[in-house]
Amino acid sequence: MNRNQLTLLNTLGLFSMTAILFIGFILQFVLNELPCPLCLLQRVGFVMVAFGFMLNVVYGPQSRHYGVVLIGALYGIATSLRQVSLHVIPGTPGYGSPIFGMHYYTWAFVLFAITVFGVAVILLLTNKDESHESYNITHFGRIVCVFAIVVVALNVIATFKKSER
Repeated sequence: MNRNQLTLLNTLGLFSMTAILFIGFILQFVLNELPCPLCLLQRVGFVMVAFGFMLNVVYGPQSRHYGVVLIGALYGIATSLRQVSLHVIPGTPGYGSPIFGMHYYTWAFVLFAITVFGVAVILLLTNKDESHESYNITHFGRIVCVFAIVVVALNVIATFKKSER
């Protein structure tokens, strides 16, 4: 897999994580549902994964940046699995409205697991010898990075604004 393909995959990964955070943020206001503490911790996991992808987009793909992605995804798996286990007992209501039949925390578990698998495949297909090439961030990469920073900032502000009430 060449560097341009890796850059595109990392940019799409960053965009995906940002879109997930943005959807959670929008649904929070549209459905008027405050995120629970475990949901907020899952958002932290998505931010950690997005940060790892952003490092790859800005500085070029490196295995240590994928390490950040994997740590964030494993953290997210742990927090989302904890919440799934709280609501797995029959008759126990889920928290929040379902999205396409599954709650946010169930989707979070699935997406974090897909992220771990995807990064593992990327690492298997990456040629170590290409790491010495020069790297320049793309225009699309810059736009996605700015979008990610704005969405994370909005999530942080909304979290602290809601806790004041």
